[in-house]
Amino acid sequence: MTVVSPSPISDIHPPEVLAVACRQIFKEFGTGETKTIALRGVDLDVLAGQMTLLVGQSGCGKTTLISIVAGLLNATSGSLTVLGEDLIGMSGSRLVQFRQKNIGFVFQQYNLLPTLTAVENAAIPLIIAGMSRRKAFAEAKEILAEVGLAQRKHLFPNQLSGGQQQRVAIARALVHEPRLLVCDEPTAALDAQSGQTVMELLRRVALQPDRAVIVVTHDSRVFSFGDRIIHMDDGVVTKVEVPDPTGVRPLEIHH
Repeated sequence: MTVVSPSPISDIHPPEVLAVACRQIFKEFGTGETKTIALRGVDLDVLAGQMTLLVGQSGCGKTTLISIVAGLLNATSGSLTVLGEDLIGMSGSRLVQFRQKNIGFVFQQYNLLPTLTAVENAAIPLIIAGMSRRKAFAEAKEILAEVGLAQRKHLFPNQLSGGQQQRVAIARALVHEPRLLVCDEPTAALDAQSGQTVMELLRRVALQPDRAVIVVTHDSRVFSFGDRIIHMDDGVVTKVEVPDPTGVRPLEIHH
């Protein structure tokens, strides 16, 4: 295990391999006495072709950070480049289009539409992008099969277990082949075998040279899948770990 500084690594890796570059990202909520500082100057690089794990105690800013990276929240200040684009300066319909085309997000609470079946939920990004329903459903069925839900594709969310709903959410995030996949606790509701299946699928996506995956997790079972483990505490990055490439990857998390 090699521990490196959390400072920017652009001088080590050429810019073209960076999927995400955060520089001095601050995020504040509220004003006056109710103001909360969620992020306190985050510097973070996410490399293309890799899976980056983001770990830390609840409330340390992990979900806020990935929401900003995914274009779901605006930073209070700082600079953010995602897939070569300045996300801070992007707004309105352009930001929506960029997010729809390039980013997949797996929400911790799934956010499935209760009146749609698993295949209909998974097909939503493709239909929004203008694909015919027939083709969208065909591709959604394929990705559902990859996450082990081929036999449950026509069931509604209330007919699925929590773990099965989580896998539908993952399938929906993957179906349009995003260049950046952001996952908030994707294995939290899964048993060991299902979690392994999902992480192997996410890992295959991460290994493609023009894509990257960010996973927020408290699940120590998935640490072996990460190429880099980013530790956060109180709104800042405190440590970046690069697991031993031999596959022997014991981790001790220090907050």
